[in-house]
Amino acid sequence: MTQRNPEISKGIDWSLVWLYLALVIIGIMAIFAATYKESDPLVQSFLQFKTDYSKQFYYFLIATVLAFFVLLTDSKFFTATANLWYVAGIFVLLLVFPFHSRIKGTESIIRLGGFQFQPAEFCKICVALALAKFISRPETDFSTIRSQLIAAAIALFPALLSILQRETGLALVYFSFFLVMFREGLPPVVLIVGFAIAALVVATIVIEPNILAISLTVIALLTIYFLRRTLKRNRGILLTIILLWFVCVGIQRFAVPFVFKHVLQKYQVERIYSLFGKDNPYHDAGETVSADTKQKANQSNYNVKQSKIAIGSGQLWGKGLLKGTQTRYDFVPEQRTDFIFCTIGEGFGFAGSAVLLGIYLILLFRIVTIAERQRSVFSRCYAYGVAGVFFFHIAINLAMTVGLAPVIGIPLPFISYGGTSLLTFTVMLFILIRLDADRHMVLR
Repeated sequence: MTQRNPEISKGIDWSLVWLYLALVIIGIMAIFAATYKESDPLVQSFLQFKTDYSKQFYYFLIATVLAFFVLLTDSKFFTATANLWYVAGIFVLLLVFPFHSRIKGTESIIRLGGFQFQPAEFCKICVALALAKFISRPETDFSTIRSQLIAAAIALFPALLSILQRETGLALVYFSFFLVMFREGLPPVVLIVGFAIAALVVATIVIEPNILAISLTVIALLTIYFLRRTLKRNRGILLTIILLWFVCVGIQRFAVPFVFKHVLQKYQVERIYSLFGKDNPYHDAGETVSADTKQKANQSNYNVKQSKIAIGSGQLWGKGLLKGTQTRYDFVPEQRTDFIFCTIGEGFGFAGSAVLLGIYLILLFRIVTIAERQRSVFSRCYAYGVAGVFFFHIAINLAMTVGLAPVIGIPLPFISYGGTSLLTFTVMLFILIRLDADRHMVLR
């Protein structure tokens, strides 16, 4: 086995480091543009840990220290302790139940003095490591249903705990780990079924229930009619069609109403239906929507409208740093966190937004390229886990800010304000950099 060069810079992919620094700098600048007050002394406000941009700057310094320690760590440490990371992640998620603080409708945050810690963010690192460890085991045959179900359980158990903590947005992020499973041999039919279910859920929202049920029945009957000759030779196909019809109608009639009534919060259902211009039909007879639910739903619609106004007003080149009206005068709530992209869109226009998207695309492409050059199954799986998490956050956040997805509280990596988010994404990325630096070692 080749001994690793003790120099910390040996084998490091510096393109990822520079992309990381560029995104963090853009993020601090965007938070500064959204929250800076002209009455604040510029230098002092950056050093006093009182403003959001100064806090993000100090979080970046802490993240830099953590990244340095990760790079000093032998990559074998992560393979050896992957399962311990997972146990630790589940443990801190469970700590949320007795020690959480209710903040903005979520119960997934633990207060530590003046700091807030969100275990669901940290647990993404743990799942990425544990899933990579399980798939890379010599005894794991990922072509078997048993192994695939275990891998799915590893990824989705934290999601279940997050849902119980009313953190549905971050819970959805854990579905991004199916990209890892798909790369390692999960049948494409699973993804096809997943997209089909998503399409059916959307159809359930936009189409009247009885019309949709009749449409599904007509599609099933037409399929049977056109395949009637084949069905005479193979009765199994007929049973499959009938089973699929039952499943689709069951999802439409029972599963979707159950999720909307008992899993999602009422204001989240209101947001989803308002996205499609529909009224929420899942109120009980005689039930009136609470003022709090209406306020949250209306706030979400207001946020999206103001975000689109801010992005559109930036036009081609933008209004310039600290010159935006929508973001400077707080027309867009949560513009330093969930809606940080509208600050960039207004201040730097289409050109600035395109540059940011270009950096993200290069980052994702580079991570996938690094994943494919790994000699270790563990490192490859972990890299795809990082790519999946990053892609999900970027795609959903951007879609959310322009009204193409419901507002579910997904931060933009390295850009949105938040210490837990920045530290999590930093550690996740630099573990990948460390694993890649040791890719010539024989790792499992």
